[in-house]
Amino acid sequence: MNITDNKKAQNFGRSGLIEVITKEVNNMSSLALSFNEVNFTPVQQDGQIWLTATELAKALGYAKSDAVTQVYDRNQDEFNPSMTNTITVKSNDSVETLNLSVSKKSKNLTKTIRIFSLRGCHLIAMFSKTDIAKQFRKWVLDILDREVGQPVAKTHKSERTPLHDAHAMLVAKTKHLNSSEAWKIINQRFGTNSIDEIPYEAIPVAVEYVHHLIALYSSAGKQASLFDKDTYELIRQLAEAIILENDEIVPVLMAVKIIDEKKFAYYAHKVVRANESAKKVSRILDFRNNLNEPLIDVNCKVIALSTGQRFMARPNWFNCPS
Repeated sequence: MNITDNKKAQNFGRSGLIEVITKEVNNMSSLALSFNEVNFTPVQQDGQIWLTATELAKALGYAKSDAVTQVYDRNQDEFNPSMTNTITVKSNDSVETLNLSVSKKSKNLTKTIRIFSLRGCHLIAMFSKTDIAKQFRKWVLDILDREVGQPVAKTHKSERTPLHDAHAMLVAKTKHLNSSEAWKIINQRFGTNSIDEIPYEAIPVAVEYVHHLIALYSSAGKQASLFDKDTYELIRQLAEAIILENDEIVPVLMAVKIIDEKKFAYYAHKVVRANESAKKVSRILDFRNNLNEPLIDVNCKVIALSTGQRFMARPNWFNCPS
């Protein structure tokens, strides 16, 4: 085994130490790369470096070895043959195992392995939601650009039309996000400095991400509209009305208990749930009177209404400890 002299590898410190080693695996030249603490044993095939699905899953921080295969299965229409393939090797070949099968003719154990080219690895990492996926994407781009000598081709604006359309919609539907800020969010998500660095095969993923942002911002906008001054006060009045009804409902509940204890338990449960909801809303929205007293104190024993009225409460109304 000969260790190749590679000065460029020293420049990859931020992405994980890279050591380039020349090996022979099943008569195929192979490179060993490491990302953080994961050591790859990829093979070179068709002039490209390929990584196994199981090693890729480990590098991306998945607990299950077949996680990347599952990601691929859900999105296989996004991949082409230059990004992923399968190889079958004999059992004594030192390549990561995914599936085992026995040949009927030779009865020798063989291994069928799904592999991904570096571009395929990058696309898998685009779909990945793990914490380390972004760092891994940068690492793969560094390998393509600096080590392998295959600089990542920048996309033309015409190839990014769906992404530009989605970006324009995002800016139009958000009140506090301008065009450059929107592009910055997209670049941060895909680990790029410029939008033309997003690989062509990842454009559909980027478009889907932007549409997710549109839905997210739209939902946030609708929620924010709930809490204008008038609506805020309306919700406060509703919470206070629920609490005030307790004095009226308790005698009724006691009468029901005499007649039917099961119905009493049912209705009492409903009353307590309503009070719990009033308590949660009052604390989330921080309802307070003019003296800065909370609507329901921390022990659920004192009620301070916005009208200035104060009175004692029973903690069990709110399912609080006595």
